[in-house]
Amino acid sequence: MNSRTTNANLMDHPLPVRVKLAAAWTSFMFLYVYVDVLNFYKPGVVDGILNGFIWKFDISSMLLTIFLVSVSIPAVMVLLSVTLPAQVSRVTNLVVASLLIPYSLFNAAGTSVEWIPFYAISIGIEVLILGFILRSAWTWARATGASGAQTARESRLEVRQ
Repeated sequence: MNSRTTNANLMDHPLPVRVKLAAAWTSFMFLYVYVDVLNFYKPGVVDGILNGFIWKFDISSMLLTIFLVSVSIPAVMVLLSVTLPAQVSRVTNLVVASLLIPYSLFNAAGTSVEWIPFYAISIGIEVLILGFILRSAWTWARATGASGAQTARESRLEVRQ
């Protein structure tokens, strides 16, 4: 059997929307954290932290609590995307992803020209992932009538297999 035959026999089953959303939030979360870690390598960042400043803010328990809430959002969205009832999950994903787009864009505030590529790539990918989340939640298939009930049953069976 050659590779062409092997690849032609692969079956590609569609993923449930919940799985797509959870995967997207997981990707967003990893990117979000890694961008923050890479930011430590910028000259002066660690010195500022050691002197009690992050960007233009004094390091305080309130600031770190805000940061904790901020980085917890994608982690919680992984869980909520797969556990909330479909309609609530859809609305939650639409609202949270919409709110995180301007929040992500804010991360470039005050950057110098030298760091524009870093922020353009990181924020660009974050916004693309959030756009994928918005599109997936917005186009989430709706069950209608008897055929909708059948579709819902088939979806549950597909997930179990």
